[in-house]
Amino acid sequence: MGVLSTEHLLNIEDLSPEDIYAVLDTARSFKEVNERTVKKLPTLRGRTIVNLFLEPSTRTRTSFEIAAKRLSADGINFAASASATTKGESLVDTAQTLDAMDCDLVIIRHRYAGSPYILTRNMRAHVINGGDGKHQHPTQALLDMFTIREHFGHIEGLEVAIVGDIAHSRVFGSLAPGLTMLGAKVTAIAPPTLLPARPDTLGAAVSYDLDSVLGRFDVVYMLRIQQERIEQSPIPSLREYAQLYGINTARLARLKEGAIIMHPGPVNRGVELSSEAIDTARNLLLYQVNAGVAVRMALMFLLLGGDKDGLAA
Repeated sequence: MGVLSTEHLLNIEDLSPEDIYAVLDTARSFKEVNERTVKKLPTLRGRTIVNLFLEPSTRTRTSFEIAAKRLSADGINFAASASATTKGESLVDTAQTLDAMDCDLVIIRHRYAGSPYILTRNMRAHVINGGDGKHQHPTQALLDMFTIREHFGHIEGLEVAIVGDIAHSRVFGSLAPGLTMLGAKVTAIAPPTLLPARPDTLGAAVSYDLDSVLGRFDVVYMLRIQQERIEQSPIPSLREYAQLYGINTARLARLKEGAIIMHPGPVNRGVELSSEAIDTARNLLLYQVNAGVAVRMALMFLLLGGDKDGLAA
């Protein structure tokens, strides 16, 4: 098992390539545990993990909850509606309150970029960024890299297209640099209105035309249109977007042999992916969901220095 070189996971670039491989290798062990009839381990017994989700979430929050339970940690869940922030408490106040309770690890999701950094300055616990605004979602990137590596056996040398709402995507913000660190070649594909003002700052190649390049990619990663983050309409309609950038029956037939489709979920059915594209065996969305539990277990284990004897229990 590896040991991470950072106390927190706020940004995928907090991790070195060696750290990323340590997480992926450890997650493989936990994936095997999750396939057992009895999935619970005593690894983090007595440790307290707080899910501080101040923005709506189902998949990510539930995945972290399951990961903590399977490691026998004591989990505490805060939702936005139940948090004292609805009564005017600042995030600094919340951090200091949790610190006074001697928790060991806090996972935070927040609508504002940079929120996890506030926690690290105001409490002693380890902090994991569960998604902050349009900035980063590092655990999603790790589970995606785990999925790609398990499928192909490697990441280095693969060509990966990330398609869609790049400008509003914290998934892209973590996945593109993570894949690049491990030697993949990333291309961002989107209409100009769904790219940042300076596409050259993305650290990836850029294309505006999906059809002209689709056949060369090993991985086609479709991003959800983030309707809740879009302040003005950057596309004429979802129907037109689907025609130009969605994976449909015709585009499925033009994929490279052996190529896979990925999506962070939830899917806008008929927009990013047609029903056929969702149901095809090439689509690894449900594998990604399954991998998320193992990857988050691995992060908790590595950050909290879990009992390695307990891993084999």
